Amino acid sequence: MPDQFSRRNALKNLAAGAAFLSADMLVPRRVQAAATEHFKEDFKRLKLKGNVNHSVCKWCYPNIPLEDLCKAAKSIGLSSIELQGPEEWPTILKYGLTCAMPWGAGKGIPDGWNDPKLHDELLASFEDVIPKAANAGLDKIITFSGNRRGLSDEQGLENCAMGLKRLMKTAEKYKVTVSMELLNSKVNHKDYQCDHTKWGVELVKMVGSDRFKLLYDIYHMQIMEGDVIATIKEYHPYISHYHTGGVPGRNEIDDTQELYYPAIMKAILDTGYKGFVAQEFIPKQPDALASLKKSIIICDV
Repeated sequence: MPDQFSRRNALKNLAAGAAFLSADMLVPRRVQAAATEHFKEDFKRLKLKGNVNHSVCKWCYPNIPLEDLCKAAKSIGLSSIELQGPEEWPTILKYGLTCAMPWGAGKGIPDGWNDPKLHDELLASFEDVIPKAANAGLDKIITFSGNRRGLSDEQGLENCAMGLKRLMKTAEKYKVTVSMELLNSKVNHKDYQCDHTKWGVELVKMVGSDRFKLLYDIYHMQIMEGDVIATIKEYHPYISHYHTGGVPGRNEIDDTQELYYPAIMKAILDTGYKGFVAQEFIPKQPDALASLKKSIIICDV
């Protein structure tokens, strides 16, 4: 996937207040609109089992207006549209959905808690947004370690823990879980520090609060370490949220890629997890909503 279509750049452009592109923007709007209409009735016929709380990441569908995605998500049984900020939350809530993993605080992926010089700025940003999330009925918010920039893993842990401990008073007060995402540093996010589950788990232990956990991105961790099901079974107490994505390519989670998501989803449910699983793949197919529907069927175990 070309770098301009990565979430790193989406976040970067979001911070800059610019619109960003995705592969499905190459599809003419009339085709996308036709696909939306075509699948509207089909979505209504989809019967979900109710074992999984399904979510979807909006940034993967930039050519679909938020309200249209809300309508489609609602009709096929999704409960959440995520990675959206305070300005978008009212629209999502209007449709009876939630934003299971909000964003809106921090400085993006490269500049995070592993840099002590940023701690005051990060703290102020999160202390501003966390009460807003709580007031909207949201109980999580995403955060990032930042890039290494020469830091050892040990020093990175110390720096992150030092800053995050300062934030926990606010997170605990408002009952909002700060969730650090595990990302791959091999393909998409070069030099990112929180790129292995064990490193993230050690950080959770060091912070020592139930309001700091990990966002386990299955796509990213398959690239970095594999052994997805065993890792989930061992470290699930430290995980607050899950993301999907096809490997290789971060596209559809169907039989074109190497992960078998029904088994992964069963493993997640077997841990007693009651949170959300969000689809975070970039559709290659022209009918992006058809790909979303298919992913929900695959994961609805």
